[in-house]
Amino acid sequence: MKALSAMIVAVALASAGCASLQGGESGTAGPPATAPTEPVQVGGSQQGVIPVGQELDVRLQDRLSSGTATAEQRFQATTVVDLKQGEKVLVPAGSTVRGFVSAVESAGRLDRKGSLTLAFDQIVANGREYPIRGLATQVFESRGLRDEVTTVGAGGAVGAIIGGIVGGLKGALIGAVVGGGGVIAATEGKDIELPAGSIIRIRMDTPVRLQ
Repeated sequence: MKALSAMIVAVALASAGCASLQGGESGTAGPPATAPTEPVQVGGSQQGVIPVGQELDVRLQDRLSSGTATAEQRFQATTVVDLKQGEKVLVPAGSTVRGFVSAVESAGRLDRKGSLTLAFDQIVANGREYPIRGLATQVFESRGLRDEVTTVGAGGAVGAIIGGIVGGLKGALIGAVVGGGGVIAATEGKDIELPAGSIIRIRMDTPVRLQ
């Protein structure tokens, strides 16, 4: 029991240290280092409308790689948290968002960096499909120590306790940078890899009127 308590404390301290480092690296004001875990309010005042510029975080359902993806390849994602207008939920967490690879460039010789350009063209909210136009603006890593610890043989309650302490998002996806037009590029001369479960922040470029 003492050994278990010591391990939990050690993991908690390590997690706190990592959070401190991430906060220190940001330095200036800007987009948050992690995706939100609470409902998000729409920015516009029109009832039932997702306005232009509204950001929405979605979780990839499949792996995407500039080394294997093809132009026009379809993919799916799901919304991470509720999108609300006041007390009304416009888009529930877990709603399907569909998109496609609009352009891809694999890494090659001469240190060419791989890149993926992702576009989003449909959202399914409360059982209804709506056309959208959205582009990626940021990517986050979604699998944290919670998944790693609970799959290394820490069973039952022990895994739950440790997961509750150190679980969560790691922050911005290491090795990736998002440029204009939704281009997600590798920061080194290699292919960009977006594992299943990665969080992509998208920006709505057209308003979406929900019924």
